[in-house]
Amino acid sequence: MWKGKLSGNIDLDTLSNKHHLFGLGPVEYLAGEILIVDGRAYQSTVLNDSTMKVEETYAIKAPFFAYANITNWMEVMLPDSVKSINQLERLLEHITKKVNQSFLFQFKGEVEQATIHIVNLPKGLTVNSPADAHQGQKNFLLTNREVDVVGFFSTAHKGIFTRHDTYLHMHLITSDKQKMGHLDEVRIKKGTIKIGHP
Repeated sequence: MWKGKLSGNIDLDTLSNKHHLFGLGPVEYLAGEILIVDGRAYQSTVLNDSTMKVEETYAIKAPFFAYANITNWMEVMLPDSVKSINQLERLLEHITKKVNQSFLFQFKGEVEQATIHIVNLPKGLTVNSPADAHQGQKNFLLTNREVDVVGFFSTAHKGIFTRHDTYLHMHLITSDKQKMGHLDEVRIKKGTIKIGHP
């Protein structure tokens, strides 16, 4: 984003092994969000200030994308004390402190409330920083929903696959597949975390 390189470097159709595939990233030119959950790919785009479109398709390109084929999971029941993104980040860091690697994880459960966004950069705008990249972004509030979250955790990729102030990058999709986007805030009711080992 610092150099304005937003074209599609990765064509999801070229990911040959879609068996147990998980991944997340933005649509090329920051025109939406992408999420792959167990081999099924979803794209969300903004229709207007209050409406989004979520469709299942592999006909998408991304400027960057984190993905892995995962069949082996380490499953952890989420403690009742973990309700926010910061608490989830600390839990994952604690669980994996002896493992020096980046990994994908999956959260399934209920949320009392969540805020997601969809990047929606107006065509023709120049991007020279992450702040520029969020021009046109639309936020959506969800309440009392069953959700599936795929996230990327890494202590070595701040400002690359995650923002500069976090080890996490997460996308959320509702169980009815009607809402999907980048997860910004959440209040978790209950659920389980699966940590992937590709």
